[in-house]
Amino acid sequence: MTTDTEGFVQRTHRLKGDLVAQGKRVQGVLEAAFDAIFSGSLERAAWVKNQDDLIDAVDVELERACVQLLTDATKRDRADTSELNPEQLRAVVTIVKVNNELERTADVAVELADMVLAAKIGGAAGQAFPETFRVMANSVVGIVRDVNTAVLRDDPNLANIVLQSQHAVTAFKDALLRDAEQKMVRGQMSADFAFSLHEVATACEIIADHCTNIAEQVIYLTTGAIVRHGLNAWERVEQKA
Repeated sequence: MTTDTEGFVQRTHRLKGDLVAQGKRVQGVLEAAFDAIFSGSLERAAWVKNQDDLIDAVDVELERACVQLLTDATKRDRADTSELNPEQLRAVVTIVKVNNELERTADVAVELADMVLAAKIGGAAGQAFPETFRVMANSVVGIVRDVNTAVLRDDPNLANIVLQSQHAVTAFKDALLRDAEQKMVRGQMSADFAFSLHEVATACEIIADHCTNIAEQVIYLTTGAIVRHGLNAWERVEQKA
């Protein structure tokens, strides 16, 4: 391995470390957003909003650093001083894609915080948030934690577990919304509050979807396999020769 290629690997490792830190940061913001929902804490919701600028800044810096790394590598290749293999290039592309999914996950957390600040949910909304939703929220936080660990460890098995978890979140969402609809019909829940519950459940599903996108990248990076969601299950897509 040439000195230039060694430098590429070292810079990639540093970028991955920054990515892992961003993942933990996003997980913390999501936990705070859910805590704001269940506790009604305006302070926690405001903290989530304040963290958004930092997450956005890290997102931009990570992408810029990846572009610069590939630009530098291209210049070296033209000078015939190094040669990068496909695995090294995929590692950088994966960092870019995962970084984007993390930023979008944080955006969803901010939307949840906005709902608390607007008194649509939480203590100021005048109606207690159903405890059944706490189970769903904890499940989603667990999925974010697992996919962050899969990225850290380059673990395709854990990434595959994340893929399967999406079905559970969707099923949970459907069951909770059916319950909310029945309560609304019986006059036990207002239409506005039921709509807010629908927004939170949908947010949970969107977060799980971002996590499965990250899991797909981990599986592709570590095994070369491409997986896509079919009608009822995750399927391996054969690559053309």
